[in-house]
Amino acid sequence: MDGISWTDLDSDEQRTIAMLAEGVSAELCDPVALLTLKRIGFIKDSRLTQQAEQMLAAALRLVFVA
Repeated sequence: MDGISWTDLDSDEQRTIAMLAEGVSAELCDPVALLTLKRIGFIKDSRLTQQAEQMLAAALRLVFVA
């Protein structure tokens, strides 16, 4: 999980993280993206891990600064 940035994720994985951050059920997310994110440690028990939340926050800060 170390060294993985927002831009390393594909659009489905990014969308899945954003959806879960907004409280959308994991059942509505892309199943392949969910599996990948679970394997790299960004999702546990259908919820974002702290690392995923921090990565999302950093990505959003970059968007608003640009």
